[in-house]
Amino acid sequence: MARKDIFSSVMNQAPLKAERNDALSYVVSGASRSIKSSFEELAKGSVVELDPDLVDGSFVSDRLDQDDEAFHELLAAIRERGQDSPILVRPHPAGSGRYQIVFGHRRVKVAKQLGRQVRAVVKPLTDQDHVIAQGQENAARSNLSFIERTLFAKRLADLGYDQSVIRSALALDATTYSKMQSVSANVPEAIIVAIGSAKAIGRDRWWQLSKLLQVPGNGQKAVQLVAADDFMAQAGDERFNLLFNFLSKSKRQTTKPAASAKKVWSPKDKSISVDIKDTGKLFTLSLREKNASRFGAYIAENLEDLYRVFRESETSRKTGD
Repeated sequence: MARKDIFSSVMNQAPLKAERNDALSYVVSGASRSIKSSFEELAKGSVVELDPDLVDGSFVSDRLDQDDEAFHELLAAIRERGQDSPILVRPHPAGSGRYQIVFGHRRVKVAKQLGRQVRAVVKPLTDQDHVIAQGQENAARSNLSFIERTLFAKRLADLGYDQSVIRSALALDATTYSKMQSVSANVPEAIIVAIGSAKAIGRDRWWQLSKLLQVPGNGQKAVQLVAADDFMAQAGDERFNLLFNFLSKSKRQTTKPAASAKKVWSPKDKSISVDIKDTGKLFTLSLREKNASRFGAYIAENLEDLYRVFRESETSRKTGD
């Protein structure tokens, strides 16, 4: 069943409504190996060669870094043996004679750089089927980082797609999607873009960063840090770590221990000295000098009476007697 879902609707000339239903049912069944099988079936379809200058990007971006190591490896591979897998495009909804990429942005960029035609399958798709296919293709290839997937989910939400479509597009469980929402709500997109894809940084670290950015004043500090030239000179993972460590240190410096009230009492003859320390949650008496031991023992032996007198005085104070 999964094999027939999203890409059976892409490959067959089915009504648009049926395409949408098939696409939405795909991730609910949740078999990533079937996505890959569907890609293989897609590659066996009718493939045409297009001028890459006639191919525009998707209406929602899913990548932060364009010139990373993986791109250069792809460039070298296609230069050597050609383009093995076709891209998927649809007729551009707003431009006659043009096409819009569903997936395969890097292959189009490689074709432009090499001055070659790009091999593609052209299928009419609704916007909703477009984003589901785009998200699932990237999920199957596992080449989007957590924050790229998070930003993609946010951009879909900003476009008005509901949770069922977003979770289908990215094959998300409820816990991961919840953390993505927390991250995108508390980490400004400008900061995410400045950090980049951060391939080695997982969801828990991004979630912790989102908590640090909720500390008053940290948002402005983060904006100033990511704008610095030496920050942008670092690799993506290191940029994340720089910001995370900076905000963690800032939090430690601004979190001061609770102030404690400290007093010293002594009788006129100085036979005992009492250090009194009150933190609000802890009250201590420290006794010194020659009568310290005997007075301490006296207090300990009379704690019940002392506490009874204390309670009686509290009651009298409250009632006004």
